[in-house]
Amino acid sequence: MTNDYCLMTNFKNMQYDILTIFPNIFDSYINESILGRAQKSKKIKIKVHDIRKNAVDKHNTVDDKPYGGGPGMVMMVEPIYKTLKKIKHKKNSKVVLLSAKGKTWTQQKAQRYKKLDQLILICGHYEGVDERVKNFIDEEISIGDYVLTGGELGAMVLVDSTARLIPGVLGKEASLKEESHSKKGYLEYPQYTRPEVFKIGKKQYKVPEVLLSGHHAKIKQWREKQSKK
Repeated sequence: MTNDYCLMTNFKNMQYDILTIFPNIFDSYINESILGRAQKSKKIKIKVHDIRKNAVDKHNTVDDKPYGGGPGMVMMVEPIYKTLKKIKHKKNSKVVLLSAKGKTWTQQKAQRYKKLDQLILICGHYEGVDERVKNFIDEEISIGDYVLTGGELGAMVLVDSTARLIPGVLGKEASLKEESHSKKGYLEYPQYTRPEVFKIGKKQYKVPEVLLSGHHAKIKQWREKQSKK
């Protein structure tokens, strides 16, 4: 485990390890579309680890009441730690706890994280995790200023937003250069496709004429102007 962000020369087989008590949640999302193809082409590898398999009792208990009282249940430190210990850590790896109290995830962070060999994601649940888990992580990340029922959606956001930046994962690398948030404060220009005129009753919604003109300089100028809005 390391905080080193040294630049990789080979982006093949970026590995994601996801720790969760609901492993089946990820099945359809990570095995379809771009992430599914990226795994088949060995650009990335995604492994989901069931924390319950490392519970310390025969009932597979992974949570308990909080010390000091209060509502809800807290995920126990021991099953999480035991799950982490069973994962082989690559040299250039990072362990992240998904938490509403973490630093906000950004496109700039995604650009840095894509350079890792391995990203290990811990999904909290219930009222959160035992605070002692933080002794075994590198960073705590939030995907926004709101609260979810668990860290699984946040984990998928980190996987998707970093994997798509890895060379070869997207079909056309050029699509990364002019998309929203590719630069700080930048939002992509509006996009249109067929039909040229979309009709609903008497109402017509037209594609801007400049995009139909074939005048590349004017199109570029229009897009630059629209992207600054």
